[in-house]
Amino acid sequence: MAAVLASASGAAARTLRLVALGDSLTAGYGLPPGKAFPDRLEAALRAKGFDVKVINAGVSGDTAADGLARYEWAVPRDADALIVELGANDMLRGQKPEATKATLAAILGKARAAHLPTLIAGIRAAPNLGPEYDRAFDAIYPALAEAYHVSLYPFFLDGVAGDPKLNQPDGLHPNAEGVEVIVQRILPAVEGLLGQARP
Repeated sequence: MAAVLASASGAAARTLRLVALGDSLTAGYGLPPGKAFPDRLEAALRAKGFDVKVINAGVSGDTAADGLARYEWAVPRDADALIVELGANDMLRGQKPEATKATLAAILGKARAAHLPTLIAGIRAAPNLGPEYDRAFDAIYPALAEAYHVSLYPFFLDGVAGDPKLNQPDGLHPNAEGVEVIVQRILPAVEGLLGQARP
């Protein structure tokens, strides 16, 4: 914590750069300016005393493969920590879970090579894809977190998915109230992630 909080003398510590690499759930699809997940996460972290900039590297419609393709320019070399929120579009398109897993593994491999503390945010398959697909897809995230020794937030939309009051009319994307729920639920995991960042 000492690396991210202002010192007792009042001199500010170096601002940490946390990159949120994701799809529309990160980008803030359908939300007013300043209400996207990275914006609200930054505000919540700053309210806790963290000197941090959360970089919105979300692109609506991105699959895991799209995220991998733009990793080099989306995740700057001076990043201090990384959140990976990808896979929802793979699932919605019915892509093979093993292909999504391999692509996310490549992203985590790049982060590991850069010694970048990483949190992977899981996505759960929609029930209409069938139990076999659900089991295979849902297993991707805990398996990768264990294999790559990264932090895991099991379900990015925890507490929001399926609740009409917290989602936009499409039923897929959180509204501003839904984003606040996501931020509050993921916040302890992100605080732990920043605790791993290099001072």
